[in-house]
Amino acid sequence: MSLTYTFLIARAEEAARDADNAVLDNVRERAMRSEAAWRDMADRALQVEQDREEAKRQRELRPVELAGPDVDADVDVDELT
Repeated sequence: MSLTYTFLIARAEEAARDADNAVLDNVRERAMRSEAAWRDMADRALQVEQDREEAKRQRELRPVELAGPDVDADVDVDELT
């Protein structure tokens, strides 16, 4: 299962709220570290999704000839040997 950007940002915002509501310094600091980690994961997930979309666009732009032989071609294997 891959984590979505939306899910990761929601966890970051939750951690930020936890930090704002924390009474103890160590709890606040832990929540702030958690927020930073969630945001970093969200940024990475977004970058991966953008990279995948770009790779897909590049594949779609390639000429058909570069894709290799047509796998649906009617070739009798016995004739090749």
